[in-house]
Amino acid sequence: MCIEVYRFSSKFPDSERFGLQSHIRRAAVSVPSNIAEGFGRQNTNEMTRFLRIARGSLFEVRTQVLLAERLGYCNKDDSPHTVIDETDRVLQGLIRSLTPPSS
Repeated sequence: MCIEVYRFSSKFPDSERFGLQSHIRRAAVSVPSNIAEGFGRQNTNEMTRFLRIARGSLFEVRTQVLLAERLGYCNKDDSPHTVIDETDRVLQGLIRSLTPPSS
C-alpha cells in the first residue's frame, strides 16, 4: 500500500511537498510500521492494539486521498482506493481473529 500511496502522491503539486504529500506518506508508512511493532510485542493484546492503530492510520490515508481528489490533484481513477480497501479488509480480519468472542 505504501508504494501505491508514494506513487499517487508524487503527482501532487510542488506546493504540497511539505503539506498534504508529506502527511499522506507519513500516514501510509505508519500502517506497516504499527503492524510490525505490534507483532514484535509478542502479545496478543498488544498486537490487536497496534493493528487498531494501523487501521486508524489507514483511515487517515483514505481521508487524505479524498482531499487530494477534491483539491484536483488527481482524479478518482488514479487514486489507491482499491489497495486501501483491501488493506482495511485484511486488518479487520486480523483484528477479528485475535479478539476473543464476547460472552
